[in-house]
Amino acid sequence: MGRAFEFRKERKFKRWDKMAKAFTRIGKDIVIAVKEGGPDPTSNSRLRAVIQNAKAANMPKDNVERAIKRASSKDQKDYKEIVYEGYGPHGIAVLVETATDNNTRTVANVRSYFNKTNGSLGTAGSVEFMFDHKCHFKIENKGQDLEELELEVIDLGVDEVFEDEDGIMLYGDFPDFGRIQTYLEENEMNVVSSGFERIPHNTKELSEEQAVDVNKLLDKLEEDDDVQNVYHTMA
Repeated sequence: MGRAFEFRKERKFKRWDKMAKAFTRIGKDIVIAVKEGGPDPTSNSRLRAVIQNAKAANMPKDNVERAIKRASSKDQKDYKEIVYEGYGPHGIAVLVETATDNNTRTVANVRSYFNKTNGSLGTAGSVEFMFDHKCHFKIENKGQDLEELELEVIDLGVDEVFEDEDGIMLYGDFPDFGRIQTYLEENEMNVVSSGFERIPHNTKELSEEQAVDVNKLLDKLEEDDDVQNVYHTMA
């Protein structure tokens, strides 16, 4: 198994842990997707992916449809996707993905979380190079031969295929998302969910006491409504 497998195993029970928070994040993803490519999922691949993720998170269909309708309204605020980078306690690199309608508020909040936990917010590019930006797809497991599947998709940019508890995971480079998605759909492989992740090149072992310090920062970040995802180099 590769790095993506180990990374996913660690994060499996940490992501989307609260239903209300998950729905809020998906709602923002819907707004961004609709503003970018329109309200028709047939012609908007990003919106199709968000709808799949909403279904995987058990978000009611009515909620999804209302979110798409609101996103199509001229009154709906735009969300801007901004990545913040910095160092938490004990030299742990932290990368924060946000979706915000008020960057002044968001950057002030993120900076305060770092400062209050003895960390420091850095400049663009200060830690991003420590992570690989990956796309991932979970497809329905229909008893496929994993080696044959891997050979089938390797030319699309997929570099890791493994069995998950409730499906098969495919990982590839961030720019290859579109063509992997198209191939899976054209070949009638049922995509359960998809998205993007930042996988650290290396991780750092900390003592239990040191990990508590870092988790104080991670918890503050993940509780912020403007924060979509948090990645770090703590083992």
